[in-house]
Amino acid sequence: MIRAVVIYVALLVALRLFGKREVGQFTLYDLVFILLVANALQPAITGPDTSVVGGIVLIVALVGTNYLVGKFDNMPRFHRLFTPAPAVIVKDGKYLADVMKREGVDKEEVEMSMREHGIKDMKEVQLAVLEPDGTISIVPTTVAVTRTKHRIRYHHRAG
Repeated sequence: MIRAVVIYVALLVALRLFGKREVGQFTLYDLVFILLVANALQPAITGPDTSVVGGIVLIVALVGTNYLVGKFDNMPRFHRLFTPAPAVIVKDGKYLADVMKREGVDKEEVEMSMREHGIKDMKEVQLAVLEPDGTISIVPTTVAVTRTKHRIRYHHRAG
């Protein structure tokens, strides 16, 4: 029991030191990290390996590697390797069946997203886009473009 508590505390400390992302902001790298940590630390907690030090070494190695991958993800070329581009799945009120099939999206998911955006009829959808995070963005045909007097600036990643 003490081994489990020590490993748990060490993992919490390491995660607190190296990252502040919330669950909704997890990336593919974070998911792989969680799966690796779960498998790697299990023997240190319950298996014949009674080495708490071995578990702590694994934590440091995995958390450090995940931290470095997160830093590399800020580089546009690296980011593009592992982050899918947005995919248009509906255009001018028509499903793009080949794209939907390739992306693994069905009509029910698009219709659910339409309802979430307050759209009742497919004719009201100018564009539906499957975003890299798996959400579906809807651009209705009835949107009036509002221009502001302020210039909107964004931070462009250096490449």
